[in-house]
Amino acid sequence: MTGGPGLRVLAVDDVTPALEELRRMLVESPEVTAVDVAADPISALRLIQAGPLDVVFLDISMPQLTGMELASLLNRMTDPPAVVFVTAYEEHAAAAYGIGAVDYLLKPVRPERLAAALARVRRFTAAAAAGPDAQPPAAIDALAAVPVELAGCTRFVRRDDVCFVEAQGDYVRLHTPTGAHLVRIPISRLEQHWQAAGFIRVHRSYLLAVHAVRELRSDLGGGLLAHTDLGDVPVSRRHARDLREHLLDAARRGAFDHANWQRLR
Repeated sequence: MTGGPGLRVLAVDDVTPALEELRRMLVESPEVTAVDVAADPISALRLIQAGPLDVVFLDISMPQLTGMELASLLNRMTDPPAVVFVTAYEEHAAAAYGIGAVDYLLKPVRPERLAAALARVRRFTAAAAAGPDAQPPAAIDALAAVPVELAGCTRFVRRDDVCFVEAQGDYVRLHTPTGAHLVRIPISRLEQHWQAAGFIRVHRSYLLAVHAVRELRSDLGGGLLAHTDLGDVPVSRRHARDLREHLLDAARRGAFDHANWQRLR
């Protein structure tokens, strides 16, 4: 992947009208140097391997391989292109960002939204070309709000409303004052996205918002519990010191009120 003068793009969609419309929009974009198209994931994989490409615009629902499966294969490459998903379904966004997508566009794609995605790809490729010591690309904060399905509707859960996260296999359950919401993304991936926003791993199965902690308690077995308004979160022995240091730092910065600070000392 390179950050050259113009982006080399591959568009992948098994629906011909949608593919042609996306190709037209990409060709007309001043950010794009070259556009290739593929009508199925297998053809796309051949073109990607032939490379080089900067970014793949990828549909999710396709035969042979889904867009998610193809993106997972690309993650195993030494120098993979960036991935932007283009789909009619909002509910896959968390999983898409979870496997490293730079952006997530909903069909029909609006010109201004495509332009924003291409600008984000530009930043991503520039950061990759600058090396491992460079500032991470802006896509790292893409999960500030997470789409979840509820009774046939899509709603967005704000990261700031989440008190703690509980791992359930390849899913996580987000615990908020309005309820618990199940999202398909591994807890390790969500930790990468949210650690800069004050979430820390306190247990193999739990990610905790430091701001949500009200006090620390001992359970009957001598273990440590972090008490939040939504319940107690177990803290493993290996994470206990790290949690205490984060709480002390938050208190010094005024992130807790006086009453909370007295309970956490």
